[in-house]
Amino acid sequence: MAPREENTKSTGRVLRISQLDALELNKALEQLVWSQFTQCFHGFKPGLFARFEPEVKAFLWLFLWRFTIYSKNATVGQSVLNIQYKDNFSPSLRYQPPSKNQKIWYAVCTIGGRWLEERCYDLFRNHHLASFGKLKQCANFVVGLLKLGGLINFLIFLQRGKFATLTERLIGIHSVFCRPQNVREVGFEYMNRELLWHGFAEFLIFLLPLIDIQKLKAKLSSWCIPLTGASNSDSTLATKGKECSLCGEWPTMPHTIGCEHIFCYYCVKSSFLFDMYFTCPKCGTEVHSVQPLKSGIEMSEVNVP
Repeated sequence: MAPREENTKSTGRVLRISQLDALELNKALEQLVWSQFTQCFHGFKPGLFARFEPEVKAFLWLFLWRFTIYSKNATVGQSVLNIQYKDNFSPSLRYQPPSKNQKIWYAVCTIGGRWLEERCYDLFRNHHLASFGKLKQCANFVVGLLKLGGLINFLIFLQRGKFATLTERLIGIHSVFCRPQNVREVGFEYMNRELLWHGFAEFLIFLLPLIDIQKLKAKLSSWCIPLTGASNSDSTLATKGKECSLCGEWPTMPHTIGCEHIFCYYCVKSSFLFDMYFTCPKCGTEVHSVQPLKSGIEMSEVNVP
């Protein structure tokens, strides 16, 4: 009953992106299987499978082929995306699975081709005889032709959306959906919101380095706190000099900028070098010159309440 039901299924056109995604999933699965297999022999002597690595890989890929394409007419990536292979030589529009010969030729072209390429590479690398040199040139020529054919096939696939690989075209199988696909409803509200916030974040990343936060803070403070007139009297400096107007700590090497407030030398000098229009954050006085505190004012006087 199952084969008869399969033959009555109608086939649908598969998107190009779905076929390419299936190929990428197949590659990811092969890498995962190989990494898990090599970890099983992690504690053994290094290079245990170095001489027989192409044969071991071919055996693993043959094992995957037996329980995917040979049994279910689809690779693992295609099964995830609800895709199967269909016999392209069948005149019927209904689903017709690939024949046994097509499945075997698929294994020969994919698994056998990769094994032959890796084994020939090792053979030519270890032998440098003249006869092997000519054989290597012939092999490189054949590989180049196959890659050129794969490129041409891929360009045709992008135009027509059929036969994603050269192997599929040669043996006559192509991808179809297993079941009819529902019409996809795509909403762009989430995408629009993400694009909006992403653009706003990039704008802030560009804008924030251009804003002088310290100067803006001083300007806001001058608006909130009434400005006091500048005074250079020694008594005023003594009463205002208990802390640096920038860092809030006891002033180290106290200096003034022409107003009644005192700053650490390094605080005011670094701020002035960073911003040539630096103003006092307390009263808004512009910096005309950075002068040390007058020697007549002793720091002991600053402690006088």
